[in-house]
Amino acid sequence: MLKNSTQSTVSGTGPYEALTGVYTIDPVHSMIGFSVRHAMISNVRGKFDSFEGLLKLDGSQPARSEAYVSVQTQSLDTRIRERDAHLTGPDFFDSSTFPLMTFRSTGIVPVGGDEFRLVGNLKIKDVELPIPIALSFGGAGLDADGQHRVGFEGTATLQRSDWGLTWNAALETGGVLISDKVTLILDISAVQHEPKAAA
Repeated sequence: MLKNSTQSTVSGTGPYEALTGVYTIDPVHSMIGFSVRHAMISNVRGKFDSFEGLLKLDGSQPARSEAYVSVQTQSLDTRIRERDAHLTGPDFFDSSTFPLMTFRSTGIVPVGGDEFRLVGNLKIKDVELPIPIALSFGGAGLDADGQHRVGFEGTATLQRSDWGLTWNAALETGGVLISDKVTLILDISAVQHEPKAAA
């Protein structure tokens, strides 16, 4: 049973029964972002400000858990307005035509401790492909408002060209402006719909 504390966690060596339930991702306390190599010398980082998601956690059989996330591509933010306009335009996400990017899980595999491999289908524009996400359970407990929360962190590496995001520009010094490899970064806090009553 989870303690009445924001710091309480569930040991990775024991069962996760206390986590069983349906959770809504809290966008205020979560982050969905990315990192990509720029000009072959540094990384550009960005995030999406508008998204929603649902987690269905099965604590007794974690492999049966499910996750669904929907992201509004127009909400992309790299802190440079002109770059954001380019990324949400026809050369990349084409947000006016494809306003949503979605992920739906197809399986989850425990890999030891509080580490999991979450597998699912990522849909960008009109292309849907499977990706694996390295997922870490961060903990669970009651927040200051008495809501039962769980936390996860995750990363995934993909080739953006697989989803048709192929725009690039050659550099005079050789190479290209934007790497094809993109790292997705997830920091998720989710609130249980109906927290279990204390026994």
